[in-house]
Amino acid sequence: MAFIALSLGFIFALQFRTNTMVKQSPPLQQTQELAARLKTAREENEALQNRVDKLRRQLDQVTDSFYLTTLHQELSKTRIAAGMTELTGPGIEVTLSDSNKKIQPGENPNLYVLHDEDILKVINELKAAGAEAIALNGQRLLATSEIRCLGPTVLTNKNQRLTPPFVITAIGNPGNLVNALQMRGGIVDQLRFWEIQVTIKSMPNIIIPAYTGQLRFDYAKPVS
Repeated sequence: MAFIALSLGFIFALQFRTNTMVKQSPPLQQTQELAARLKTAREENEALQNRVDKLRRQLDQVTDSFYLTTLHQELSKTRIAAGMTELTGPGIEVTLSDSNKKIQPGENPNLYVLHDEDILKVINELKAAGAEAIALNGQRLLATSEIRCLGPTVLTNKNQRLTPPFVITAIGNPGNLVNALQMRGGIVDQLRFWEIQVTIKSMPNIIIPAYTGQLRFDYAKPVS
């Protein structure tokens, strides 16, 4: 009986240990699944690394290519057209001031004073004659720049109040610009008729500053 009891105890202990080891060891199916997931992850990582290497090669090619140079040139032209770049070149300088005439009794003094519309007419004539860049008293004028009377001053670029004398600088063909202003019956003839002081100088090299104000578009959007 003692021998039988000892044998049974040994068998039970061996069975208990075997069951415990089986429970502690991961099932074969789970091991195979983990191995498959690891293999998939390695393959995905290798594919991503190959894509990174390919994109890096493409970036190096673009950086050193002709296309990037072309892009910089187009960007530079766009900034010039938008007025964001300081420019230099030949052109003219036009200085406008009120008349020095002594007003006689009964005469209208407004006829001998420079108005915002007079300045605007000069600027429009310069644009029509091919001016590529224009500034008024050092303020770069854009397509959205206004010329508006504000008491004895002129308002432009939303908040820039300018006082006389008004100096308009324009880059372009000096001969064309001067001829456009001095044509018979043109804007300069009209101003001088009322003795408004107009001085025009051709200059071999002038500097037009870049626009320094804010650009904001609340309603205009690019067409997609």
